[in-house]
Amino acid sequence: MTRVVAIIQARMGSTRLPGKVLKPLAGAPMLHRVVERALRIPAVNEVVVATSVLPEESPIVAWCAGHGVRCVRGSADDVLSRYHLAAAESQADWVIRITSDCPLLSPAVSAFVLGAALAGGCDYASNCHRRTFPRGLDTEVFTRAALDQAAAEAVEPSEREHVTPFIWRRPDRYRLRDVWQPDDRSHLRWTVDTPSDFDLADRFYLELGGGGWEYADALQVLARHPDWADLNRDIVQKPV
Repeated sequence: MTRVVAIIQARMGSTRLPGKVLKPLAGAPMLHRVVERALRIPAVNEVVVATSVLPEESPIVAWCAGHGVRCVRGSADDVLSRYHLAAAESQADWVIRITSDCPLLSPAVSAFVLGAALAGGCDYASNCHRRTFPRGLDTEVFTRAALDQAAAEAVEPSEREHVTPFIWRRPDRYRLRDVWQPDDRSHLRWTVDTPSDFDLADRFYLELGGGGWEYADALQVLARHPDWADLNRDIVQKPV
């Protein structure tokens, strides 16, 4: 049986919002929110948190231990090797890459990307390159084989730090698939890097609660509060 593992990279360090991964979001740490939403992605067999070996990550490790979530520790800078270790320990056949700064992650959208990968005969699928979904619903899905090759062969610093560039920069070697929607909402920023990003996410959670709401529900909230989109409209995303 194909084993699908969602791996969430998480660190306590953040230049613009230190300690954001455990900052309470409507009563629960942001990491908790991301994990609970990743667990709702259909076909996911396990959710793993991948953090670094630095002492400052101890609160993340403690949170995982207290909530029965596998936590794998690896290099602080070589995130590719960290993912490789987490995939090996969890015996993944397919990996879903998620970051801990995406508490508005949509299980349905992530399942859409996963389905495209599993049905499309590809090695890598994502909604990050042909961007039509809000930033913060980012989902990358790739095979364990591709991850193993990237971990063994990648030498560029950017390919070690950002996990997947080794794969998607090589369309002649890997079968790639872009997943997109007809309505372009890529101008919406639902990731959390700054205090204003966090403010927006907190407003969504206070309105929707911590339950099983979805992407469509969040869009309805934004339709009722269109001014919310202005809270972080001017934030510049760091380049990959």
